Amino acid sequence: MAVLNKIRQRSVFLIIIIALALFSFVLADLFRNGGAISQKAENAIATINGKDIDRTEFAKKVELASRNFGGGTSSIQAVNYVWNQELRETVFEEQFEELGIRAGEDQVNQLLEESLSTNPTFQNEAGVFDKAKMQEYVANVKATSKEAYQQWLDFEINVSKGAKEQIYLNMIKAGVGSTLKEGGLEYRMENDNVDIKYVQFPFSSIEDAKVTVSDAEIKSYIDKHSSQYKAEPSRSINYVLFNEVASEEDENQVREEIASLLEDKVEFNTATKSTDSVLGFKNTDNVKEFVNQYSALKFEDSFKFKKDLPATVADTLYNLEIGGVYGPYKDGDYIKISKIVAQKQMSDSVQASHILVSWEGLGTAGEIKRTKEEAKVLADSILKVTKADKTKFIALAKEFSADNSNKDKGGDLGYFTPGRMVPAFNDYCFKNKTGDQGIVETQFGYHVISIEDQKNEQKAIQIATVAQKIEPSEKTINNIFTETTKFQISAKDKGFEEIAKKSKLAVRPVNSIKELEENIPGLGAKRTIVQWAFNEESKVGDIKRFDIPEGYAVVQLTAKTDKGVMTVADASSTIKTILLKEKKAEQLKSKISGSSLDAIAQSQGQTVKTASALNMKTPTISGAGTEPKVVGAAFALEQGKISDPIVGNNGVYVIEVTKKTPASGLDNYMSYAAQLSKAQAGVVNTKVFEALKEAAEIEDRRSKFY
Repeated sequence: MAVLNKIRQRSVFLIIIIALALFSFVLADLFRNGGAISQKAENAIATINGKDIDRTEFAKKVELASRNFGGGTSSIQAVNYVWNQELRETVFEEQFEELGIRAGEDQVNQLLEESLSTNPTFQNEAGVFDKAKMQEYVANVKATSKEAYQQWLDFEINVSKGAKEQIYLNMIKAGVGSTLKEGGLEYRMENDNVDIKYVQFPFSSIEDAKVTVSDAEIKSYIDKHSSQYKAEPSRSINYVLFNEVASEEDENQVREEIASLLEDKVEFNTATKSTDSVLGFKNTDNVKEFVNQYSALKFEDSFKFKKDLPATVADTLYNLEIGGVYGPYKDGDYIKISKIVAQKQMSDSVQASHILVSWEGLGTAGEIKRTKEEAKVLADSILKVTKADKTKFIALAKEFSADNSNKDKGGDLGYFTPGRMVPAFNDYCFKNKTGDQGIVETQFGYHVISIEDQKNEQKAIQIATVAQKIEPSEKTINNIFTETTKFQISAKDKGFEEIAKKSKLAVRPVNSIKELEENIPGLGAKRTIVQWAFNEESKVGDIKRFDIPEGYAVVQLTAKTDKGVMTVADASSTIKTILLKEKKAEQLKSKISGSSLDAIAQSQGQTVKTASALNMKTPTISGAGTEPKVVGAAFALEQGKISDPIVGNNGVYVIEVTKKTPASGLDNYMSYAAQLSKAQAGVVNTKVFEALKEAAEIEDRRSKFY
């Protein structure tokens, strides 16, 4: 009982102890699992204005976008596409909720009709959108395919979102109209004119080398204009390439192997337990089979002119007799041996016309319902008619040809060179004579062909070529790996650039790589390098080797820049140009003297120029370029007065107004006001999204997952 009494007396104290124990247990569990913040970071790809974008759902959309775009789009491009969609949807949805914008059923249905109006699935026999067909389609997919029905529901949701966005943007467009006064101002800017005389002192008259801009001046300029020079996180790297390239020894080995194919050889036949004589390339009669057995490039059953042969060996090959062999010789990445199989006189270009007779089932058929047999009968009939009367070819082409690209030209294909047409068509045109007519079958249908002309008949040769690609051997590949590893180790100890210089390797710098970039100049899409550079564990000076298709890239991280204001190095190229102009302007202004334009011009070896009919809408001065400040000053200057020096885009100017011509004016400036309103409304869609994005609070964690 005494123990129970003590427990009752200290009940509040015990409750606190138990609560603390439970709390510590929960905290320990949070820390073991990375904490609530960590879990949020793991599950959300981003947070936009407090709304988490689920990582799993985002990944599904990226996968879908990649499939829709096809193989030509990289994963990071698909990621950026989905990101822009998510960002747009989120910032706009907030506005819809705040303003209470809803899309009515009628508006959504109208947008659905507009979206589907050109889809044959939802059209009637007259080719017009049919609402009943749409309802029938929805009922059918709902009953037969859960996935297809979900896709339809998603489509409806997207249309509804589009409707709300349209309402929102239309409301803004309604508020950006222009007044008649603004229309009048636009009219005057476009039609008030001024004539001037001027002297230009161009910035180019002072060499850049004679003007000094210090890093301190650039830093001061950045500090004064910090809002204009914001910096996103970036990384800079150096890299050295180790390409897996075949050595001279590898090339010689390929040359020896291909040379061994020239002569006959004796081989032991395991089946007959005797030796057989195997004909070499020089003596074989079946060159096609020989080439296809031993060559990396298959036999080409075509004739070539001299211009089509490799330039370095064209003369030699072209002048060989039939059966003549040449090689081994190097052609690009291959070692080759070639044999002349045949030669003939052949035109280098042919002009032909054709009538394409198609049949149901071919891609060229369109609405044609005839069978292949019926198509052959029709082609034979057409040929019979055209052979009897060639003048009827044009009319028959227009009536029967399935080739819409030339049927109205009488089927004329113009001139073409060997190999441009499909094989059967090509062979007929180059193996027959001008005036011949015939029928060939291809994957497009039956072609009724008429050879109209043949040009530049000359010798063509058929060549059989055995080719083997020059590739690095396993020994060479191992040597390159060893060389790469040695460089990597030495560079860590003795300095990246120093070791590269000693090894006569080119160091390639890449500066200011952004977090979600993937392309490295000289390497192409290398997202893994960018991810490594932005990894929190990667330190400036770290070196890492990366496998690339061509071999290896050894990369050093040289700089890390966090979000904030641009560094002097990053902003230098832009700001230095500005400061150079400012300093040159002061130098030029200090040299200007004289009370008249002629005197001012003579003092600096310049000439007085004239410019007429200048206006503020297009402030371009003939002989000087676009100079809005100079033109603006001209309109503010009294006629006959000489201006103070004006700093323009391309130099310093002194001007004199010789004539002012005000516009006569209009009774009503409605058309100009309407023009301005239309222009302002035209940029609303883009500008509004940019403004909402700029105002949003965004935590973007894409780079941690992609």
